[in-house]
Amino acid sequence: MGHDAHGAPRPAGVAAPGSDLDHDLDHDAEEVIAAVLTASRLLVGISARALGRSAPSLTLPQLRALAVLDSQGPVKLASLAGALGVNPSTAMRMVDRLEAAGSVTRQANPGNRREVVLSLTEPGRALVAEVLAARHTEIAAIVSRLPAGERAGLIRSLRALTDAAGEPPVAPRPAPPPESAAP
Repeated sequence: MGHDAHGAPRPAGVAAPGSDLDHDLDHDAEEVIAAVLTASRLLVGISARALGRSAPSLTLPQLRALAVLDSQGPVKLASLAGALGVNPSTAMRMVDRLEAAGSVTRQANPGNRREVVLSLTEPGRALVAEVLAARHTEIAAIVSRLPAGERAGLIRSLRALTDAAGEPPVAPRPAPPPESAAP
């Protein structure tokens, strides 16, 4: 067991400030940050490509708003703003554009007529499905190139990262049925 600068015992496994272990942990954190930033760049690129093919005029923040409405169902503006991490006026401008594009509707809340509830339209739901399917296809192609052992570690790491961020999980899609062999 080590001791701190005042002579008090320091529990085993706790690095002294400025020690080599402390430096190694800082270095490890920076390596993790760099890896997450690189993966983030990859995933944003995949989303941008999928969006560009399906709805070139839609922005990534607008897609995120549509995805929130798709996954959470009808929500109030304040709830959408909270889920997106933006202020309500920013969310309102986004909803204005999405409503003008025919992707979102506003309706009075039956429980409180002063509140507005936001919902996806059928074209909005179809757009989300199309973009997410394109993302899924591209990510599946990348994942298929990973060795099986790497996949298990990636699952654990990504779940730990998303849990730490409080991001709700996406349910795995069922595997497509095997293609029948042509006679």
